[in-house]
Amino acid sequence: MRRFAIRPLAGALAVATLLAFQPASAVEVPQYTIEDFLATTNMSGTAISPDGSKILVSSDQTGIFNAYAVPVAGGKPVPLTQATDFAIMVRTWFPNDERFMYSQDQGGNERTHLFVQDPAAKVTDLTPGEDLKAELLGWADDDASFFVQTNERDKKFFDFYEYATDGYARTMIYENGAGYQFGDISRDKRWIAFVKSNNNADNNIYLYDRQTKDMKHLTAHEGDVLHDVETFSPDGKSLYLTTDEGAEFRHLVKLDLASGARTVVERPDWDVSGAWFSKSGKYMVVTVNRDARTEIKMTDVASGKRVALPKLPDGDITALRIARDDSRIAFYLNGSRQPSNLFVCDFKGGAAKQLTENSSPRIDPKWLVDAEVARFRSYDGVEIPGILYKPHQASANTKTPALVWVHGGPGGQTRINYSGLIQYLVNHGYAVYGINNRGSSGYGKTFFKMDDKKHGEADLDDCVASKKFLSGLGYVDPQRIGIIGGSYGGYMTLAALAFRPQEFVLGVDIFGVANWVRTLESIPSWWESERKSLYTELGDPNVEGERLRRISPLFHAKNIQRPLMVLQGANDPRVLKVESDEIVAAAKANGVEVNYMVFDDEGHGFRNKKNQLAGYKAILDFCDKHLKNAAVTVGTRN
Repeated sequence: MRRFAIRPLAGALAVATLLAFQPASAVEVPQYTIEDFLATTNMSGTAISPDGSKILVSSDQTGIFNAYAVPVAGGKPVPLTQATDFAIMVRTWFPNDERFMYSQDQGGNERTHLFVQDPAAKVTDLTPGEDLKAELLGWADDDASFFVQTNERDKKFFDFYEYATDGYARTMIYENGAGYQFGDISRDKRWIAFVKSNNNADNNIYLYDRQTKDMKHLTAHEGDVLHDVETFSPDGKSLYLTTDEGAEFRHLVKLDLASGARTVVERPDWDVSGAWFSKSGKYMVVTVNRDARTEIKMTDVASGKRVALPKLPDGDITALRIARDDSRIAFYLNGSRQPSNLFVCDFKGGAAKQLTENSSPRIDPKWLVDAEVARFRSYDGVEIPGILYKPHQASANTKTPALVWVHGGPGGQTRINYSGLIQYLVNHGYAVYGINNRGSSGYGKTFFKMDDKKHGEADLDDCVASKKFLSGLGYVDPQRIGIIGGSYGGYMTLAALAFRPQEFVLGVDIFGVANWVRTLESIPSWWESERKSLYTELGDPNVEGERLRRISPLFHAKNIQRPLMVLQGANDPRVLKVESDEIVAAAKANGVEVNYMVFDDEGHGFRNKKNQLAGYKAILDFCDKHLKNAAVTVGTRN
């Protein structure tokens, strides 16, 4: 299910010897500016070119995302596009030439189109039209075509199309009037696997036969069970799926299409988050969400033996891709102190080669901090996990202010990876605790469902209870704890100030929901297939409007007493600008100091560095004024 989310800012690289550095007591720490942190480059995409000589990436080194080719032999990324307004996010090279595909929306409105750029820099919009959203689904095995979904016919649902690689002629392969979500298509193009949601904890997988036009239900079950399509086997005889049937965590299952027989492939004590095959079928990759880190398992299919990944400094390997000829892999390494840097490694042996240095040259990485998993018992005894950042300045004799950081969602997860905004705040003396309150993903289905229709109540009380945990660390000032979050985390920030008005010194709301009735009535049209899931988890505004108003901060804004900062993208299709407009006006009516920033060229997440610079610096200034330097008194509820 899609989730509201905030994208963290990336930051500085730490080499292995520096990753171990942690001052044991309070020290003088050089404090870096937001300009220093924004000298980091954010990068995504690991498409390996057909000849294996370069990797297609998106990079914001100019301040806005553009397409680049990174030479595998080494050297600076070569710019391929020169956008100055709207971010370009790369998707894929074409299989036999220098064309590449990218997506782009208009200022964060999420109505993405797919574009092809040829070697002469001629750009073709594959999905022209107004008010539509399009996404690439993948390539056909024969490379003669590729698959795209678009909601141009019906704004509520995505139809599925096959495009010719040469000439881009297209054919609709499935008209979707029932809210199916695409899972995968077999290599012979006969079978399409779909997912259809019943609620946020229950769904089904269906198999469509393009020859007979039959739709077959593959996952009959009782009770709430989640399934996800991962991939068809290379021979098209089996479907790999993840399921939590009979278990707390999602495990990987191979389903034989002819007999329906199931074989468990991977069953760790954490969620399997993905599985796929290399183009040749030689290798299978499985990813596991292990306690807020990504674990990757690569297997040689013929031998069944694990393929050893290269030894690297501490961090997450993400976005791993295998070259079409199985000669090498490309991936990013991301850690607490390091942004995503691009690496390649040949299967023939040898060490992994780092192709980019995306860290800020202005920052010594030893002055950044390592994140650690930290758990506490909440108000009712439930164990709550989270990610803790301790400032180097902090000690029993030098207690620091703290911020409870609430992730997006509902149902998201704060993970161990680089966040420039968090490191910026920590560098300036704030302890940060990224709470994975009940309802977060990654900790089993029981934990995930604990906040259903208890939002702004059970999960908010976890945030309040985390104050006691932070105070018990010995280096956090219990009188100087604030709350911050984006999207659903922004809602939790507003809920904290409205429903627990004495608990936190301040709140920083980044495009958060203030009025659940309106938000659930105005979800983007292309989320129609997930409407029932959202209503099951949060409530149907047509039936449960009274309860939704009860948990909506806007209707209780008279209780807000603490300083509030609100950041909002004008083009946000998920949390409309009016949400922030109204909560700001209501809080100001109380005489509360409110700092409100609106970015006209952003949506649900701030991609442009000029906006990050203004917004993140303002967050620190706001916290310094009201949390670090002001005399405050807070409540003691825990």
